[in-house]
Amino acid sequence: MASPHSPKQNHFLAALPEEDYARLLPNLELIAMPLGWAVYESGGHMSYLYFPTTSLVSLLYVMENGSSAEIAITGNCGLIGIALFMGGETTPSRAVVQSAGNGYRLGANVAKREFAAGGNLQHLALRYTQALITQMAQTAVCNRHHALDQQLCRWLLLSLDRLPGDELVMTQELIANMLGVRREGVTEAAGKLQAAGLIHYSRGHIKVLDRAKLETRVCECYAVVKKEYDRLLPYRLPRTATATDRR
Repeated sequence: MASPHSPKQNHFLAALPEEDYARLLPNLELIAMPLGWAVYESGGHMSYLYFPTTSLVSLLYVMENGSSAEIAITGNCGLIGIALFMGGETTPSRAVVQSAGNGYRLGANVAKREFAAGGNLQHLALRYTQALITQMAQTAVCNRHHALDQQLCRWLLLSLDRLPGDELVMTQELIANMLGVRREGVTEAAGKLQAAGLIHYSRGHIKVLDRAKLETRVCECYAVVKKEYDRLLPYRLPRTATATDRR
């Protein structure tokens, strides 16, 4: 039976021309990305680039007292480990899986070689990095100036854009850690959205019931980030994987 997994479930990989994709394919390794797994730690050596397909990964900054806040989120839209090809090798942030699933990884040596060649992967990786920087900057502005329920709407929409479905498996405690707020605040904000019929939340499962209304309620920050991703990364839709692309 053919595997249901394909690297082309990741939009970054799917956007590469066939020649580039075929060259990378033998080096792409399918991996499980369990909830809570630290893809990389602050200051740690990076051995791989990661391309999520059905998982969601948060980039976090952790303070000395252990408190943390999310600075960006990624999933099937892109990759994890930009420091590997930007020349820094390490980063003060950490990356943690917040919604379990799968992904693919590419060894550091292969990733650096492909980037140094100056071809399509380098071009796409640099544009993705610019889009990621926009998300980080807008997250900082949003957390400072907008109400918590608007921040939650932004976070939900960005998360759904990076997952294949319309449901998140996420506790309110984890969301609070992501947004850098108290759990009680998330409970209240989620309650407002549920009462308005926008989401349904039960036992760590969040299902969006009315995305259109959620988009009317969110602050401007979501549109800024989405517009920049769409401008910089006009991903073509992944084609149906054949038996030769699957791993």
